[in-house]
Amino acid sequence: MKSTLDVIQAPIAAEMEEFERKFRASMQTKVLLLDKIMGYIVKRKGKQIRPMFVFFTAKISGGDPLPEATFRGAALIELLHTATLVHDDVVDESNYRRGFFSINALWKNKIAVLVGDYLLSRGMALALENDDFVLLKIVNNAVRELSEGELLQIEKARRLDITEDIYFDIIRQKTASLIASCCAVGAASTGADKDTIERARLFGEKVGMAFQIKDDLFDFGTDEIGKPVGIDIKEKKMTLPLIYALQQADWLTKRRVIFNVKNNEGRRDRVQAVIDFVKTSGGLDYAITVMKRYRDEALTILHTFPESPSRTSLEQLINYTIEREK
Repeated sequence: MKSTLDVIQAPIAAEMEEFERKFRASMQTKVLLLDKIMGYIVKRKGKQIRPMFVFFTAKISGGDPLPEATFRGAALIELLHTATLVHDDVVDESNYRRGFFSINALWKNKIAVLVGDYLLSRGMALALENDDFVLLKIVNNAVRELSEGELLQIEKARRLDITEDIYFDIIRQKTASLIASCCAVGAASTGADKDTIERARLFGEKVGMAFQIKDDLFDFGTDEIGKPVGIDIKEKKMTLPLIYALQQADWLTKRRVIFNVKNNEGRRDRVQAVIDFVKTSGGLDYAITVMKRYRDEALTILHTFPESPSRTSLEQLINYTIEREK
């Protein structure tokens, strides 16, 4: 039986297979250790959501059949994004990613940092060798925003003074900028005009915002869903459900909750106290409402593109991202 993603992917199934072959080839190197690590990275790939956004957006922007630039654009995003993930795992001292050992866990920090650097250079070389300056500019901007978003979150986590506006800035930079770049690259790779590229970018940004809010909601769930429940609280990350709940609380309650976040030290009782507070304060319902608003805004932009099987699949992909269980 086909999975939901397989059904959604149907209009670009052939292109995804071709991309898989090309991406594997682009990761090969004559340095034995590096080749082994590249093989490991390719094997543990996730759902391939990013290339799907690139290909679907390229198709609705007039790229059918898809030009070679679209495949290069998808590879460029995968290379640069994978580099940031490898570096993130070093920074976070994380031993796992998507249920697999991280590069730094298997080959230590020094090698992981160098592998991340190699992936960055490989991505830039792929673009420069083919004069894909527009695509490189889009993706480079996303990597810059991602880094700024991470640093802004770290800065605010120290003081726990995040407002809704700052939270939206952080997730726009950390998560939405990447999906926005996927869609902008898809449109740009077909030679679309600036208006079409900007519409595609804004569409991706709205989807990315909804996606991240959904991810934040998992922190207050009851099941193991790809990330442990309460991990954001343990890491002192202020997410939308908690920010809203604190806004509704009286001074004494707010002080008590912030104390539990600041001083949780991984203690289950303190983390659970914060989760219970958010649930009873309407934080989850509020975040779900905001998430659906972003989804609806994304659909409104999507419907400015001509109707096609790829546009239908993009609608399904949006709903998949906010209805997923992990």
